[in-house]
Amino acid sequence: MADLFELTLTLDLLDSLSEEELTELRWHLGLGPEPDTLRIVTNFPFVVEDEHGEPVVEDHPEPLLGRHDEADKTGGVLVSALIRRQDTRSGAWALTSRQEIHPDDFERTGELLSWLATKAVDAHRRFDDGDVHLGWIRFCEEMQPNPLVVRDGAVVWPS
Repeated sequence: MADLFELTLTLDLLDSLSEEELTELRWHLGLGPEPDTLRIVTNFPFVVEDEHGEPVVEDHPEPLLGRHDEADKTGGVLVSALIRRQDTRSGAWALTSRQEIHPDDFERTGELLSWLATKAVDAHRRFDDGDVHLGWIRFCEEMQPNPLVVRDGAVVWPS
């Protein structure tokens, strides 16, 4: 567990989110039940052994930003919130999430973050290069966070 990163999202989302998207987003944030159909992140492969001891891949959906408890390595609390704004001039939805993430989960969480980048208001988009800034990320043993960026549809993870 020592390879954990602190992931902090702070962004405003457009008003164009459908009810299905909001339901799935709330589930990923640990704020609602699992939807009947997953459309944003659709695959959650998990290897188990079958009755003959052979590895089999099963689908085990789990919220990607849904922890609401004490942090293991980064101190403080892990939490996610999504609220409807009163004044929608800067976006209809305000999202904040602070989570711990292992590099093994970068790819799957990246799917959700890349989707969020397509729903973010223009204030998060840099017009010179098209990068979308979603928040910050830092290795658990470092003090200084780095920007969390989606570039060309993919999250730029720390190397």
